Amino acid sequence: MTALLPGPLVDDTWLATHLDDPRLVVLDATALLPSPRHDGDHRSASGRAGWAERHVPGSRHADLTGDLSDPGAPYHFAVPAPDALAVALARLGVGEGSEVVVYDTGGGIWAARVWWMLRAISVPAAVLDGGLAVWEAAGRPVAAGDAVPEPAAVPVTPVPRPGLWSDIEEVAAISRGERPGVLVCALPSGGYAGTVPTRYSRRGHIPGSLSLPGRGLPAAELEEKVRELGDASPVVLYCGGGISAAGAALALTLLGREDVSVYDGSLEEWSKDPSRPLELGG
Repeated sequence: MTALLPGPLVDDTWLATHLDDPRLVVLDATALLPSPRHDGDHRSASGRAGWAERHVPGSRHADLTGDLSDPGAPYHFAVPAPDALAVALARLGVGEGSEVVVYDTGGGIWAARVWWMLRAISVPAAVLDGGLAVWEAAGRPVAAGDAVPEPAAVPVTPVPRPGLWSDIEEVAAISRGERPGVLVCALPSGGYAGTVPTRYSRRGHIPGSLSLPGRGLPAAELEEKVRELGDASPVVLYCGGGISAAGAALALTLLGREDVSVYDGSLEEWSKDPSRPLELGG
């Protein structure tokens, strides 16, 4: 069967045209993550209430603070094991033969996170460019309420794609120059430099890493940043909790990089271990 999605990004016109396709599942991935008031101030919450107030018709809320994270992990937003993720997705209506469009109300990083998780187990997925804001600005219909019929999907058989996730030891080896690759921090510049409060144990960035914010860069500046990466491979992205890193992963994928990995534990995991070095400054 011909693939439904045209690529990793779709616009509101495409989604409006295909909204009634039975193969398509639309997910709102919004979560709430307020700016830290002081170091160690980690507060996060589900975006389900906002989804219930206004959402793309027929969409379901994908809870990155709940079903779509691993409750046994020592850090927030940890990606579930492939089989557990497939079961959680089935509860949202994502099953064999499904293709998924993900959006959010938070600038795209939450949608990118779910997109990356789906990509990593070979489920066809795309991000709605501009999210709910662009959908509404175009005059598209919105729905309200949280009564969603049971999706009754058969779980996908996950096919993990190697190299899309990196662990702490891989990151440490790249940082020490013992393994090929380039580390890229997707936090805003203040988080990279350690000049603003952090949600985590310590401020700063992993030694040897470059700065590439996961959202908000103009296209020309983003392309220049990507050129600065050169031919170093793989590109291992991290942030505080693997969310902004997914936004940068989407941007790099759209620019043609296929050697991209996300460090899931990111600074939350790294900063907990006082033996892991962090650097301050830009």
